[in-house]
Amino acid sequence: MELTTEQFKRCDLVKAAGRVDSQTAPQLEEAFRRITDAGRFRIAFDMSAVDFLSSAGLRALIATQKTCKRWNRGELVLAAVPQRIYQTLELTGLIPLFNLFDDALGAVGSF
Repeated sequence: MELTTEQFKRCDLVKAAGRVDSQTAPQLEEAFRRITDAGRFRIAFDMSAVDFLSSAGLRALIATQKTCKRWNRGELVLAAVPQRIYQTLELTGLIPLFNLFDDALGAVGSF
């Protein structure tokens, strides 16, 4: 998995490419943790190039969302979610936990 982060004035954009599974989810968690440890809690996650999201990846998203929403500091929004991953989120009942956007620009602009 390739991971890039970009800091903007109002939020941070994290983009992943490849598989987010039990081997690579800790890298994703660490990227999110670096952002939240720096006191920034508005995160957009661009999933346009993600091929697969395992339960470990789902746990990373949920944990980050809980951290960001604590005391109404911010939130994690998802951008360009592939259809297959959207179906997984829908099946597990996680859609209501996240705001979803068609592209990264819309997600970043939501803050």
